[in-house]
Amino acid sequence: MYNVSVSPHVREQSTTRAIMRDVVIALLPILAFGVYHFGLDALLVIIISVATCVISELLFNLIAKKPITVFDFSAVVTGLILAINLPSTVAWWIPVIGGAFAIIAVKMLFGGIGQNFMNPALAARCFLLISFTSRMNDFSIDGVSGATPLAMIKAGESPDLLTLFLGFHGGCIGEVSALAILIGGLYLIVKKVISVRIPLTYILSTLIFVALINVVSGNDLTVTYLAGQLLSGGLLVGAFFMATDYATSPITAKGQIVYGIILGLMTALFRVLGSSAEGVSYAIIIGNLLVPIIEKITVPKPFGCEKAKGEKK
Repeated sequence: MYNVSVSPHVREQSTTRAIMRDVVIALLPILAFGVYHFGLDALLVIIISVATCVISELLFNLIAKKPITVFDFSAVVTGLILAINLPSTVAWWIPVIGGAFAIIAVKMLFGGIGQNFMNPALAARCFLLISFTSRMNDFSIDGVSGATPLAMIKAGESPDLLTLFLGFHGGCIGEVSALAILIGGLYLIVKKVISVRIPLTYILSTLIFVALINVVSGNDLTVTYLAGQLLSGGLLVGAFFMATDYATSPITAKGQIVYGIILGLMTALFRVLGSSAEGVSYAIIIGNLLVPIIEKITVPKPFGCEKAKGEKK
């Protein structure tokens, strides 16, 4: 008797190196705009973050006497994603600590790529936010501090939507330009590196839950407010580049939709009811932890399998 297991049955021909290379290419518009907007400080943060991640993985492999894995570009991607989640004004040792934590504590100690239970770069960002809160929330531009668009929206102000779309405002290096993020995200979708399910479900559910929470709370709700929630903060970059991480997101189609809805709910709760204006990083980390349960619930039932004699149908 043959038992037919659940999908996936077809093996993808793409290699880890090829997939990571496409992610790097998709990140280029975001990185380029970040350096253009924030200057050489942003470039320095990016270089330090990537170098720390690559060196940390190399040293771990050498010390643990494991195969060298730095050439698959996964450490580079972790460094880039960590960098775009940092302000350009952070001290040089912030990306060093974050990169080492991401690679050693979250990735390599759990077996390396594909074995980590949460996104390494986001785990590092959350660690840095908790440990160095003031430094991680310093979004100065040319030495002048100012509130981020999300903070302005939370305070009841209405930022200019065109400025939000183009990215000429304060924030982390890679979250300011919605245009650059959408270009990179579209590249990943066209190259079939990611599916549209998670980003689309995540973005739509965030907007829906933000609207519902505001209506229930008796707050004013406008199209400008929702557009500001969409275009500012880390929602877009989180949806396309972090929530879709292969190792920490569901593989089932239904699971990806459930996952996206959970992320949207958590992000809306953090943004509207939380003390901080942002909530994407924590929402995705919590979602990562729920992935095993989501997959267990949404695994498709196999067919072609006979029940044992005496077993109830």
